[in-house]
Amino acid sequence: MLTGEWLKALGPEFKKPYYRKLYETVRQEYARGPVYPPAQDLLSAYELTPLEKVKVVILGQDPYHEPGQAHGLCFSVRPGVETPPSLENIYKELQDDLGCRIPNNGYLVKWARQGVLLLNTVLTVRAHRAGSHHGLGWEEFTDATIRVLNEQDRPMVFLLWGRPAAMKESLLTNTQHLVLKAPHPSPLSAYRGFFGCRHFSRCNEFLTAHGESPIDWQIEDV
Repeated sequence: MLTGEWLKALGPEFKKPYYRKLYETVRQEYARGPVYPPAQDLLSAYELTPLEKVKVVILGQDPYHEPGQAHGLCFSVRPGVETPPSLENIYKELQDDLGCRIPNNGYLVKWARQGVLLLNTVLTVRAHRAGSHHGLGWEEFTDATIRVLNEQDRPMVFLLWGRPAAMKESLLTNTQHLVLKAPHPSPLSAYRGFFGCRHFSRCNEFLTAHGESPIDWQIEDV
């Protein structure tokens, strides 16, 4: 559930026709099941990173579509779940860029609690069917989220990885923000420029230069 500043900023979306239709469609999809993430985790990104605390935004596409993976934060999986290939590549870049150790898990809640909004542009997916909930209306809701973030009167960093994320750049018009783009970290594209992008150090340099504490990107072993 949305609360606080998020609810104030995004509450008007709930009254719009597209959202009513989206809500009904997604409710039916869950009833038909299985759909990921579990319904109680649907808005985890917003719950773990309040609007007033957001310093960095990482945009994913849609949730992981295999059992037990998705829990509402893009790229993240719970402890005990094998680290997916895209996240393995994120860890490799973190190691090269900042010397971070590669951890034994893919649980990114530590980032979310420091102000890294881990937002998928589509918030649900049918089991085993990547992209199955594209076009239902989530894109409109997450675009509204990006517009709200764009309007914040403080510097933020937006990490746009891959073409779908890069297409959101047109929503980011506030010159206070830093927008960094790179190919997606998936094994299919990471070698085309995700590796070596140094987004994590550049992000922290920007935050520090603007009086914000840098992100501690090191995920601990469990």
